[in-house]
Parts: sequence; structure tokens; C-alpha cells
Amino acid sequence: MTEPAAVDLLDIDPDFGSDPYRAYAVLRARGPVHEIRAGEKDRFWLVVGHDACREALTDPRLSRDWPRNGHLATGLEAPPATDGPGNAHMLLSDPPDHTRLRRLVARAFTPRRVAALVPHIQDVTDALVTAMLAAEDRRADLVEALAYPLRMTVICELLGIPDLDRDAFRGWSDEITAPTGAEAARAAQAEAVPYLGGLIAAKRAAPADDLLSDLIHTVDEGGDRMSEDELLSTALLLLLAGHESTVNFLCKGVRALFAHPDQFALLRSDLDALVEGAVEEMLRYDAPVETAPPRVAVEPVEIGGRHVPAGAVVLIVLGDAGRDPARFTAPGRFDIRRTGTGDRGHLAFGHGVHYCLGAPLARLEGRIVFRTLLSRCPTLGPDGRSGGRFSGLFAQGERKVPVRW
Repeated sequence: MTEPAAVDLLDIDPDFGSDPYRAYAVLRARGPVHEIRAGEKDRFWLVVGHDACREALTDPRLSRDWPRNGHLATGLEAPPATDGPGNAHMLLSDPPDHTRLRRLVARAFTPRRVAALVPHIQDVTDALVTAMLAAEDRRADLVEALAYPLRMTVICELLGIPDLDRDAFRGWSDEITAPTGAEAARAAQAEAVPYLGGLIAAKRAAPADDLLSDLIHTVDEGGDRMSEDELLSTALLLLLAGHESTVNFLCKGVRALFAHPDQFALLRSDLDALVEGAVEEMLRYDAPVETAPPRVAVEPVEIGGRHVPAGAVVLIVLGDAGRDPARFTAPGRFDIRRTGTGDRGHLAFGHGVHYCLGAPLARLEGRIVFRTLLSRCPTLGPDGRSGGRFSGLFAQGERKVPVRW
């Protein structure tokens, strides 16, 4: 049987860059796996639908080890660069290397350490909301006023970044996660890497009560510990991956509330009882990261009855997995009181060996932020049209969430 031809997402929906969910639904109705054209030369494969995404996330033939297997990738004019320092972390590895690295990180990044952050996260959130509410015109951009500085402060506190270095650290993070250009992003990483190397050396000599110190001194049962490059890479991963997913989650959650005033009013009416369910519904309805990091097929793979060739670059659409009617009742409805058994188990933080290790921290931050923000800003509302998409393919526009109160 002849395989379907590659499709252009913009042919399915010219507005894909601002709202991808309509195009994903069209693709899902045709099948779970599709070859996509992007411009003249680039080709990749999308996996949509809950069950197919869950299957793909656990298939060992779809490799995250780009340093070792990236040369197999076909269809991309410029495959991701993974050479040089800073790439020896668990997100760019497969078992057994991934198993070893994740075990070492998990020994340091414990539930106890996350729970110990609660007072600090609450204090930072309170201070940021207080500063925001001091604006005379009663307007702010929630990204700059709350989501971004909260996440940056928490990750710096977690890693033990000195206060005097945090502005520089923020600048590097900005440029790496949302680069103004390829050269600027390379320059930022070239400055961040030696800084982290020096910080690791300082904490090895004088350990402190922070995650980076614990990672340096963590040894497993067999006497294994992280190498210098693995430590540096893991610190960079915690900064970048945690930053993007949490900022996206908080801002997408606010947008979902604004778009559904009945649910917004319901949440405000009983914050303590409903905030946990609201956080889970935000994650399902509009996943913090629209697609999981790209994988490369190291051999031919069949997913949902579709043949994916060796060398294919595969993107698993976590956002669409949460909108699949085969899994969720009325998935296009934002409902903070979803209670059905079949409505649980979203894939917003992934699945399998690469399930997000920082998910408990992101959920904790979400509960604290929404409880604090909505209790202190009972009249919070949108101030005009929000900015561009916060994640995904062909994301457009400046990322802003303008609010008033």
C-alpha cells in the first residue's frame, strides 16, 4: 500500500502558528502518525493522539541520544547541535546511560528537598505579587511580573546560584531558551558553561545546602558519581528545561482561566478545594511543552499501524494527547472539576523513562501561584489580547500575558 504523502501543517490550517489544536485534530482523524514538510528541505514525523503518544514515548527504537545517534537523522537541513560541553545529561541519553544519570539525580532531587522549598516559593510569590500590585495603572505583564522571575529565583535557589550572579544567569537563560539569533545563543552558552564549571569547583571545595552541592557529592550503591561534564550538563538542563516548562504552564493556565470565565469564577469561589484539580486540568488542556524533545528512529518503527523509517526525526505531540476524545470526555472543554477515571493520566510531563523529574516542583509552584494570585487579585482579568504562543512548532509573537485588576 502506498504511504500517504508528507503534509504541510500550514496547508491544513494557515493559522497553525497561533492555534495548533485544530490542525492536530485533523491529523488525528486521519491516523496517529504523519510525515510533515517544513519548508523546502526539512521533513519530520508527528505522533498525535493519547495512545500513540504514550506508545512512542516508551519505544526504545526512538532515541533521545543525539550525541551518539544524531548522525542517523535524515530530513533535517540542520540537525540539533549536540557536540561540546553541556550535553552530557539524561535528556540526551538512552538506557543504560540514562538510567544511571537519572538515578544519581533522583538521589539528590528528593521529595524532601522539593517540600523544603515551599516556604521560599511562597515568600517569593508574595513579594512578586506585592510588587506587581503596586503598579499605579493596575496593569502588568504576568510573564515579566511573576512567572519568569519566580521560576528563575526558585531554580537559582535550588542550584545555589549566588545572588550577585543571578542577573547574568538570567541573561544567559533568556538567550539560550529564546535566542535573538544563533550566534547570540552560542555566545550565551559559551559564557554559562565555564561559569557553571567554576561554581561546581567552588561547591566541591565548600559544599552548601543546595542541589548542586548534593549532586557533586552523590554516590550510588556501586560507588558511581557524575563526571565533571555530567554535573555541568545536568545543572544546565535543570535551568533550561525547568524554566521553559514552568513559565509556559503558569501563563497557559492563566490564559485558560481568562478564556473560560465560568471556570475562573468557580476556582475563585473555593480555591483551597479546587486548585489541585485546576492545575491538572491546565496541564491537560494546554500542555506546558507542546511536543516532547525530538527523537531519532535508530531502526524502522511501526506506530499505530504506520511505518516510520530509520533515521526519521520524530516529534510526539503531548499537547494533542490531552485533547484526544478517545481518552478524555469532551476534551475541548476546560473543566477544573473533571472526576472521571478516564479523564486522568494526561501526558503533559511525558511518560516512561524520560518522565519529567521536576513535575512535583512544577505542580507545587502552580498550586502556590494560583492560590496566591487569585486570593490577592480577586478582580484579575485580561488586559487586551495576549501575546504569542508559549511553545510548539512555528510559535509566533512575543510571549506576553497582559493583565489588569
